[in-house]
Amino acid sequence: MKVLLVGSGGREHAIVWKLKQSEKIEKIYCAPGNAGIAQDAECVPIGAMEFDKLVAFAKENAIDFTIIGMDDPLVGGVVDAFEAEGLKVFGPRKNAAIIEGSKAFSKDLMKKYGIPTAKYETFDNYDAAKEYVSAQEMPIVIKADGLALGKGVLICQTMDEAYAALDEIMVDKKFGASGSKVVIEEFLTGPEVSVLSFCDGKTVVPMVSAQDHKRAYDNDEGLNTGGMGTFSPSRIYTPEIDAECMKTIFQPTVDAMAAEGRPFVGILYFGLMLTKDGMKVIEYNARFGDPETQVVLPRLKTDLIEIMEACVEGRLDQMDIQWYDNAAVCVVLASGGYPLDYTKGYEITGLDEIKKREDIVVFHAGTASKEGKFVTNGGRVLGITGLGKDLDEAIKIAYEGVEVVDFEKKHFRHDIGIKIYK
Repeated sequence: MKVLLVGSGGREHAIVWKLKQSEKIEKIYCAPGNAGIAQDAECVPIGAMEFDKLVAFAKENAIDFTIIGMDDPLVGGVVDAFEAEGLKVFGPRKNAAIIEGSKAFSKDLMKKYGIPTAKYETFDNYDAAKEYVSAQEMPIVIKADGLALGKGVLICQTMDEAYAALDEIMVDKKFGASGSKVVIEEFLTGPEVSVLSFCDGKTVVPMVSAQDHKRAYDNDEGLNTGGMGTFSPSRIYTPEIDAECMKTIFQPTVDAMAAEGRPFVGILYFGLMLTKDGMKVIEYNARFGDPETQVVLPRLKTDLIEIMEACVEGRLDQMDIQWYDNAAVCVVLASGGYPLDYTKGYEITGLDEIKKREDIVVFHAGTASKEGKFVTNGGRVLGITGLGKDLDEAIKIAYEGVEVVDFEKKHFRHDIGIKIYK
């Protein structure tokens, strides 16, 4: 079969890498892709939001199955566009992708159906939001309602920081239209866990657990980023917690979406926090997480395309999804200055040497090809994923890879995977 993947980051490279292992797939296209993806698939110069061109390409090239990797096109309705032309496509429709596209929607959904989450209020009026904040205890969490590249969540330690966050989101429009509305939440504490899941509208099958590191610097210091590294499995996510989440969060969410006339088909990402009152939902995503995908898919034993086909065809309950009993750690190599200003175009070295290692996989995110060499072309440049029998071994292997790959102003965290919660 011929497959088209829509997206251009490290997540998409991991999906392509996994799809290549399937005997069912003869050709993979990626739109628009990146320099690393181009080694494993044919990249086509069509943007993720160019729905008409994507649909036309799929029809002209007899694509059997399209996979949407990114959030923007999902929220924008790309799945609806493909389905309208009778094309088979993996991902939630626009009316289901709103679970990520609007934090206010997802919070209201959880409140309505009794799914555990932080207490909150929603505001589209700046003065009302400021008045509400002035009566709250600090710290507090302020979120832009819409998509903001994973950076629209601000944790405010003081009242001044909270006021500044409101100014940034609602007045300065740092996140554009995504900040027309804000969700103001109580601040929860505890270890976070990411659980991605396969969904077919009625059945939900959780994947192995993972944990992301959002802050730019060691010890969770610095600005929020799209993710500086991740590991799988989580150190705190036990089978007992998994059973609790299935009962109180995973299945209730899928059932709630179906009850609302928004059946969710695709990848539903649960961002969770283990609080003193049990597990609570921090956020939902309507697609594979980045960089969680880079540690979860290497642990998947079952053919990925077969699972995706089962989701689209509503027979996920018939699948027996298997995982390797190992661990994976991904360390993101970023451009110095990320997530603020950074310089592009630096040559990347050491990638050929890494290829000799079977226990290290390099996923390209922000790279380009120039005169036959790879150069930096984004904030997050590469994800170095180490595979080991357990987390400690996988951490060691990942950082061995980090030492080999280099570029000017390379920035990375030194503590991915080592945080232990008492």
